[in-house]
Amino acid sequence: MKRYRRISAVTVLALTTLATGTGAGFAATTTPSATPVATQAFDTAPATATAPTRSFQGTLPAPTGPYAAGEDVIHLTDRNRLDPWVPSSGPRQLTVTMVYPAVPGTGTPAPYMTLAEAAGHIQQAKIPASSGITPQNLSSVTTHAFDGARPHSGKYPLVVLSPGFGDPRMVLTSLATDLASHGYIVALVGDTNGDSGETLANGQTPPCAICDDPTLDMDTVTASRALDVSFVIDQLTHGNTAWPLAHLINKHEIGMAGHSIGGAAAATTMIADPRVLAGVDMDGAFYPVPMPGQINRPFLMLGRAGVHSAGGGDLTWGQAWAALGGYKKWLAVTGADHPSFTDVDLLEEEAGFPTPPLDPERGIVITREYVTAFFDQTLKGIHSPLLDGPTPNNPEVLFQR
Repeated sequence: MKRYRRISAVTVLALTTLATGTGAGFAATTTPSATPVATQAFDTAPATATAPTRSFQGTLPAPTGPYAAGEDVIHLTDRNRLDPWVPSSGPRQLTVTMVYPAVPGTGTPAPYMTLAEAAGHIQQAKIPASSGITPQNLSSVTTHAFDGARPHSGKYPLVVLSPGFGDPRMVLTSLATDLASHGYIVALVGDTNGDSGETLANGQTPPCAICDDPTLDMDTVTASRALDVSFVIDQLTHGNTAWPLAHLINKHEIGMAGHSIGGAAAATTMIADPRVLAGVDMDGAFYPVPMPGQINRPFLMLGRAGVHSAGGGDLTWGQAWAALGGYKKWLAVTGADHPSFTDVDLLEEEAGFPTPPLDPERGIVITREYVTAFFDQTLKGIHSPLLDGPTPNNPEVLFQR
């Protein structure tokens, strides 16, 4: 089984027979002469060395539920744990985007990411200046989330989202805003020092310390993320000091979904933390594969056809399926590639890069509908016929088990 590694989406299209677990990666480019645009610490976002030949303006699809999506960014420090990737940096620091059901027409448009996070991602993904993608326009992608929006009163399940290896938390924004619009509190948790950059409370945005480590054991990555998630849940369910709106969370209804290594981390977190009642793996190999009896709670496996079909290239999916003991579904999406379950393919299409056979916006629609239906059924107790079997409106979605 190959390790999770960042590769371009173009490369992913050529490797659909391999059971890789790399993160989505924003740049779909084979241009070797990409111009770095960020300093080592990414504390600022310097301009590109050459003028872009096109202009990029990214827009994510609007949420589909009855609520608007409010957003807050919070910073948490686990003083009982050193950073696993850069211990010399001190206690583990996390940046978390909280997305919540909000009153329409309140708040101000939220940026996709900070300038420094955008600069770090451009450098990590080696996006060429000719793409027209700059820290300024990448950070200002339209998200349909609103900073400081007035929360809609009520109690809502909490869903934690974890991105692919090397990817910042923001690549799951389309899913986060839609879940919030359907009555969920969402926590997007970044992997500090383990992705292209998370802007911390002190304003620094450290680069990835592990992305190019050929000796990295992916089991340690999922174990670290499980510790991160449990800490975040602790902070969000014990008063409101971590987040002023924590009173909106129903702490008895918690789920987790992730893409790529983030999907594997959802399984690892469920094994370690019984508070997480339902999990979703979006197109990620399992590191490690759960053992029988370790997960007897609901789990959804949602991946691209071929690699993650029954009998496909990723053998860990069949092994995990056999071990899962609770309510479970295994769905494969025809025409999808690895980033289809994230914002990445749509933003690449808007930047003029090649995309997979599955229309990028359609990939987001499928991801939103099936993940929301799964959590509706498993956390809210609302039966969703969408999960009963194939439907005429979703011919791309193949039920494997």
